Amino acid sequence: MSVTQRPAVRVVRDKTIRIKVIDDCGLACTFCHNEGTPVTVDNQGRAELPFVAGPGRTGRVSIYSETNGVGFLAARMAPDMSFRRAVRTVARAFDADEVHLTGGEPTLHTEVPALVAVLSGMGLSVGMTSNGERGRQVMPECSAAGLSRVNVSVFGTTAEELQAVQSERFRSAGLAETKIRAAEQTVRSAVSNGVKVSVNIVVPGMAHVDRVVNLVESYGQFADVRMLTSIQDGAESIAAISEVLTRVGAEPVLRTFTAGTSDERTLYRALGGRAVYVKRLLPVRLPDTCASCRFNNDTDCQEGYYGIRLYLTDQGEYMLGVCIQRMDLCVPVAELPKSGIEEEVRAFKDAEVRRLNSQYGAAA
Repeated sequence: MSVTQRPAVRVVRDKTIRIKVIDDCGLACTFCHNEGTPVTVDNQGRAELPFVAGPGRTGRVSIYSETNGVGFLAARMAPDMSFRRAVRTVARAFDADEVHLTGGEPTLHTEVPALVAVLSGMGLSVGMTSNGERGRQVMPECSAAGLSRVNVSVFGTTAEELQAVQSERFRSAGLAETKIRAAEQTVRSAVSNGVKVSVNIVVPGMAHVDRVVNLVESYGQFADVRMLTSIQDGAESIAAISEVLTRVGAEPVLRTFTAGTSDERTLYRALGGRAVYVKRLLPVRLPDTCASCRFNNDTDCQEGYYGIRLYLTDQGEYMLGVCIQRMDLCVPVAELPKSGIEEEVRAFKDAEVRRLNSQYGAAA
């Protein structure tokens, strides 16, 4: 079987909410969208807009914040009653039974096990995306609190590989090596504590193929590996992923569409039986919200409609977002019932389930 052979197809309905629980992060990835919000620490105390899009003094970036109309800084969420109410409101509105904690870096949140406990106690399946900065320290507690899965973003097996996708502050080999060890320790801690692990690798272009092959072969021994296209690099990113698949002898097994989002991923089996996933973003649009958007064309809309996101502003208000390139579309959770977003998204998911099943003959 070659990597061009058509795999089986599965269609699943989107039932997930992404929750940005913290903005802090100790890495400075050059391709980071930071869930659409500016880097909080680089903008605190600014009297007026525009926010610093980056890189600021931290070296961190938010690749869309200069143009997305964002009007707030993201604050750290707490496992309190306001958090419960906001999550419950949004989960009920969109028939969600899964939440995914993002940042920033969730493991830097001192109360992340408590957040997981609150969410799992509400009957929600809880996942997390992490670069592993404090994963070894918090995974045991998070697992006990109900964390079911973690996607660990890794960037290299050597200091040089990590530095290739980081700001200038990571020219320190010692610092880079510390971050590499932390990511590996997080993966191992999650596995040993019964948390399902996927290793996320963003692939910007052909110059990164050797780095990514090293990561696939290193981490694929004890965890699933998931390659992600780089939003900024488009076709070059896709070509680089194809080269990696060829080098590791990957064979396609299953293609999964998350109906109602731009998320599509294919499972491959690489040499040695390793599970390698490739995640791509499809040109999916909300029928009303996206119709007149200035980015709604073949080149400017890079993520498409990826799903619902939940934020807490530095003014203490919970906000719901539908697009990291159009943060001006965010609405207060308190105003969700009259926004029309709930009805549009629900209808869109229904239509996408029907369309994808019809197109691919798949079973939802």
